[in-house]
Amino acid sequence: MEGLTSTIGARWGDPEYLAHIERPITYEGMADDVAALLRHLGIGEADVFGYSMGGGVALQLAIRHPGSVRRLVAASASYTSDGMQPELHEMVPSITPEMFAGSPIEAAYQEVAPNPGDFPTLVEKLKRLDMTPFAWPDEDIREIEAPTMIVVGDADAIRLEHAVELFRLLGGGAMGDLAGLPESRLVVLPGTAHFIPPGSGVLDRAEWLLAMVLPFLDAPTPEAEPTAGGGA
Repeated sequence: MEGLTSTIGARWGDPEYLAHIERPITYEGMADDVAALLRHLGIGEADVFGYSMGGGVALQLAIRHPGSVRRLVAASASYTSDGMQPELHEMVPSITPEMFAGSPIEAAYQEVAPNPGDFPTLVEKLKRLDMTPFAWPDEDIREIEAPTMIVVGDADAIRLEHAVELFRLLGGGAMGDLAGLPESRLVVLPGTAHFIPPGSGVLDRAEWLLAMVLPFLDAPTPEAEPTAGGGA
């Protein structure tokens, strides 16, 4: 999350945090946790960047706590489970902790977790999240107040059609020459998957992302339209 002068690394995907909370992992619950963190830190409004699961959390933060988000970047995120590629749905039930043996994911968990033996618990909770169908109402997406940039790879875990649907719900997709440019943006990264093969994932495109995301976040946010009888 980008504050006015600093960056906060919220623990949406922190393995220690996710494995040890007693409740099920949900996008809504994690969004509420982030809102509570912002209140605790005395931050009224932040620019938010979320990737993958974090992108879904960022969308829910903007839906459930609209006053907390000034500008939003949702990368590789969906607002319905159908927005994910069918291959992903087929693969998730077969995931086991052993599949991560020797991986950076397991290594990161082993480095920070007070109970390294709880790694299977983390895997099971994340599987349950990915296997639980969800569909957030279109109206909830339309009512997101923050200007939003949607980022997706052209070979991502999120269907391109779904990214376009999300963009349209946020006011995009019209002919800008006649209708004007929307506050929201759609970015499709060429030759880009979710995170593998190495070097081909969305976060491997940091140079591209920085060139687009930072100017978007730095842009002034339009003021709300004045109400009838209000000030200029």
